[in-house]
Parts: sequence; structure tokens; C-alpha cells
Amino acid sequence: MLPSLPSSPVEPAALVDALVEAMPEGAELVVPISNGEPVVLLDELEKRANELRGVMVHQMHALRDRPYIRGEYRGHLEHVSWFLSHVTRPSFHAGTCHFAPANFSEVPQFLLEKQPYAVLAAASPPDRHGFFSLGVSADYTAALIGRVPFFLEVNPSMPRTFGANRVHRSEVVAWCEADTPLIEVPPTPITAKDRIIAETIAELVPNGATIQLGIGSIPTAVASALTDHRDLGVHTELFADPIVDLVESGAVTGVNKNTYRGRIVTTFALGTKRLYDFCHQNDLVQFLAVDEVNDPRTIGREPDFVSVNGTLQIDLFGQCASETLGSRYWSGSGGQADFARGSQYSPGGEGYVVLHSTAKEGAISKIVPSLTPGAVVTTIKNTVDNVVTEHGMATLRGKTIHERAAALIAIAAPEFRDELERDALSLGLLH
Repeated sequence: MLPSLPSSPVEPAALVDALVEAMPEGAELVVPISNGEPVVLLDELEKRANELRGVMVHQMHALRDRPYIRGEYRGHLEHVSWFLSHVTRPSFHAGTCHFAPANFSEVPQFLLEKQPYAVLAAASPPDRHGFFSLGVSADYTAALIGRVPFFLEVNPSMPRTFGANRVHRSEVVAWCEADTPLIEVPPTPITAKDRIIAETIAELVPNGATIQLGIGSIPTAVASALTDHRDLGVHTELFADPIVDLVESGAVTGVNKNTYRGRIVTTFALGTKRLYDFCHQNDLVQFLAVDEVNDPRTIGREPDFVSVNGTLQIDLFGQCASETLGSRYWSGSGGQADFARGSQYSPGGEGYVVLHSTAKEGAISKIVPSLTPGAVVTTIKNTVDNVVTEHGMATLRGKTIHERAAALIAIAAPEFRDELERDALSLGLLH
């Protein structure tokens, strides 16, 4: 049963009061990724948390620390993270919130199978036609429009964006208003090693390619190395500041894309105010549900698709552990495997897994004979095309086990190569 509320905006507390009164025990709620969170609605919900029973809130990459994430309302209101952030990571390790591993493209289906009671989301003010925009978030939430009841927090700071992230008044059970600045996340500083890796990749990217860039300093460096390219397209899970730089350099036109020609396709944006201002009322950027953006079959429709994603550790088979440090969870699968597979479907496509060759100031190699016990494989060996470190590139696509091991050892830090070769021989990877 849903609460009965007026079609005009109500006070956040009144909306939550009605929601709590109507919500059944064990209800599943969905909140968008990052800045799509309705801050004041969740504040009010936490105030009433002890009146709830077994309510679960599902969200990826939460940016705001909250008592319920820290387990203060256990049994009443709990958090399920689908991608750990700096906020949820310590809580998961402390056992105060839950974590669900999944490829980003599959999250909408998994959430629908749970039959959510409601979506609670931030949105821009409605336009003259009665449509709200979910702003910088489409993610899994846009896939639930028309399938799950929506409760909105209208935030004048939220950019009005275009794409498949519009919700009409008729699809909204109730809405309130609250002005909350969006959290800004500046680009990660670029190092000399990052630039070497980026230049290796940039030399191989043809003009007219469509690109996807992941999170981290190396993908940021790749964007900066592509500013002299022409007619690039962008089809990416994350839209961040470095892509704005590419657009303003004249490198991005999207004229060679097969889908959304002349448009940038993304599922969420996270960066600085400059990025959010760029997205506002800019139909160059299309925000689509992640089950479309990250679908490998959709990605594969673009010729010369280039994906660039980081990993934390890789073994001599080419298996990538991108979400754990040893057996300790750090983040989540995200869309890395989606884009690795999609780039293989693309005519002329190439996937690049990037990493520094060492960690802890050179004390340990990130290229290892076998993954650390307990490490989780994010991208399987069969979908890794190329691996790039500051020492060069290993092409793994279609190669034998022997060729893979030899190529990866060749791009490890020189001081670790002899040891890696001995280990490879003992494992039967080299002869």
C-alpha cells in the first residue's frame, strides 16, 4: 500500500511520515548512485528508523556518511551497497552494512527481482510539461521508471539533464523540495607514470574511435593525451571532468558513432561544479539507464571502441583483481567486465587494463604469478585484450598461456622479472 499525498510539493517530514506509516515490514528501497541521493528525505527517514522493521536501502557508491550505514538502526533500517565507497567500505569491514557484488549492467534486473517498494531520488525541478529530471544520475534508477513507485526530493542545485532519466508527475507518488549542493570530486592528480601509460594507449587510438574511461588517475591521463585526436565518440559509464576537457579541445564530435550519433552517452556524472554546469540543459550529453549503456551488445555496435580501466593486481594468466586488496574488499565490479566484453564485440575494438607495475613505493609487484589468496577476479582472462604499465604493453588477446606469461613478465618492474620468470617456470606457465 502506498501513502496518499497531494500532487503538489509537501514538507520532507510530512512525506516521510506518510511513507513510514504505509511501508510494510521488510520493504526494499532504492536510492540512486552518489549525488542522486535525496539527502533530506534520508535524514528524515533516519529520524523515524526505529519505527521500521527490516527495511533495506539499496545504493551504489554512497558519498554521505550516515548513522544507518554505520549500523545504528540494525534490524530497522540497513544499507546494501552495490559498490563500496570511502563511506561504505569501513562500515562493510566493520559488519554494519551489506555488500552485493554485481556487474553494473545487471544491477537493474537484480533490483527488480527484489520487487522494491519505492525509489527515493533527488531530481531537478519539473519543466513546463511536468517532467522531472534525475539529473546527474540515470544508473539503475532510470530502469525502474514506470516499474516502481517514485518519491522525489526536488533540488534546485541538480542539473536538468537529457536522456532516459525523465520522470513525469503522474509517475511520482509524492515530492518535496530541498536545496542541497552536490558533492564535488576533483580529478585524481596525474603522475609521470600515468602519462607514460596514457601516451602508449593514445598512440593506438584511431581518430573516430568511441571511448570509455574508468575511474582513476591513469584514465584521466589518457583523456589528456587524446586532446589532439579528432572525431572521437564517448560512450561511458562515468562522465567526469576530463571528458569535458576533451570536448572543449575539439576532439569529441561523435560523428562516427552508430548509436546516438553526435551525442555523449553516459549513465552518471561525478566530478566538479564545472562538470555539473556543463551537463545542465546540455542535450549533447544523454543520460541513459545502465542496462543500456553497459550492455556489451550495445557497446559492441560502435566500431573501434576503446575501453580503459584500472586494476589492482593481475596474474600471469591475465586475471584481473580490480575490487579487492588481497581478500579485503575495496570497491566493486562496476562496469569493468561489461566494457571489456563490449570492446571485444566491437569491430576494431580494443580493451586496455592499466596499472602501475608496483605498489608500496616499489616494494611489491602488482603483476604476480598467482593472485593473492582470497582476491576476487573482476575481469576474467578471456576478456582481457591488452595490459599496460609504465614499462610497456602486453597483448593477451588470442595468445597462449606461455605467450601471456612472457608478455606480462616483460612489462613488470625490471627488479621483479627474474623472480616472476622462476615462478612461472615452476607453475608450468613457461617452458
